[in-house]
Amino acid sequence: MPGSTTVSSTVHQDQYFDISTKDEDLTTDSSNKNSMDVTSIKQTSSKDIPTNDIEKGGADSPPQVSGAPPGLNPEDFPDGGLEAWLVVVGGALILFCSFGIVNCSGVFVQYYVNGPLSNYSSSDITWITSLQAFLITGSNLVMGRIFDSYGTRWILPIGTVFYSLGLMLLSLSTEYYQIIITQGIICGIGGAAVFNCASNSAITWFYRHRAAALGIVVAGSSVGGIVLPILMSHLIPMIGFPWTVRILGFIVLLFCGIGCFTVKSRLPPRPRPFQFAELVRPFKETRYTLTVMAAFFFFWGLYLPFNYLNIQAQQQGVDPVLIPYLLPIVNAVSIPGRIFPGIAADRLGRFNTTILVTSLSAIFTLALWVPGNTTGTTIGFGAVYGFTSGGFISLIPAIIAQISDLREIGARSGTLLFVGSLGALTGAPIAGAIVRAQNGEYLGLKLFNGFVSIFGSFIP
Repeated sequence: MPGSTTVSSTVHQDQYFDISTKDEDLTTDSSNKNSMDVTSIKQTSSKDIPTNDIEKGGADSPPQVSGAPPGLNPEDFPDGGLEAWLVVVGGALILFCSFGIVNCSGVFVQYYVNGPLSNYSSSDITWITSLQAFLITGSNLVMGRIFDSYGTRWILPIGTVFYSLGLMLLSLSTEYYQIIITQGIICGIGGAAVFNCASNSAITWFYRHRAAALGIVVAGSSVGGIVLPILMSHLIPMIGFPWTVRILGFIVLLFCGIGCFTVKSRLPPRPRPFQFAELVRPFKETRYTLTVMAAFFFFWGLYLPFNYLNIQAQQQGVDPVLIPYLLPIVNAVSIPGRIFPGIAADRLGRFNTTILVTSLSAIFTLALWVPGNTTGTTIGFGAVYGFTSGGFISLIPAIIAQISDLREIGARSGTLLFVGSLGALTGAPIAGAIVRAQNGEYLGLKLFNGFVSIFGSFIP
């Protein structure tokens, strides 16, 4: 494990056990040692601490005899209390702004296609929203390492200001390159800083209910995905796009500002020099490598409905009055999709639940969106996809925490999100090129979304 100084090559936080017999003489014969291990595990189980079960939060190698470092023993996690739930609330407000705006990408694309960027193809325009999604997730390769070393003290307030500034500058942008810089790059980097702090901080406060707590945090992005598209659709005709975006900037400043006071890691920072090996070493673990591969494929198709559902519905002939509400429907259903799979995962297994929701996402894409050509099937697909894709988003951080040392959670989750973001970056432009090659038809895009989702669900 990167940065570990223990004699074992990999120490996962879920491997630590409460060794109640630690005062016994460890130099006794092997039979006495085995008896001690069995006794200690039984005593830990009696306290309802998960045992070495991979799917219930355990790790896949034998438990260590020595105790966990301070703060990483399962008993050390508060799993509740005022401070822990304030972190969850603040994290949800941050996700409302970060991925909530990413979930509005269809509104931005529709405005650009029909407005200032009408001379550009949809494939060119979706590079803007894809770059923003890429940087919000991919920049965690750097942001995660900073979080491990310094916590939230600097990165969260700086990210808040940077994100709000990007939106203010976007309100002044009219050219393609200006929108790429402001929305794609500045908002992407600022969103990455605040998102990283929200998700990684919440992980350090919960053990038994980690997936459920993360589901609540990530549900903030779904609420943002409901409120913000409707807000934008009503404000743009009334006050124009520039002032609409400025209002988004003030919302980011307020909500993320609240998060600056409530979101913090429970573990102390561990400043240390950067070593590239920290980012590469986790790939020696088969389970981690397969999880990263699965994330790449699922991210490859994840944002396609968010980017194209509105303009695809417009081309299909859906009532224009309904189109502004398609993305809010997707995001509304994703709220239970982000919470209930997390609750189930804490009981049924996080990998098991993730495989289930990603498989359902692929199945309903191919069975409902591909053949569907009516308003009802479009709305139905949006609702189902919102639930299943929401489950994937909320479970990924819990999966990485399950197979990682929490002292390195930022670097390990950042590496996974970077690889996954490469899929997010290229998915929408590839889909746009497919649509252009098919003379404006969306069948190829839908098939691409369905098949890459299948690959993502099968790999784990």
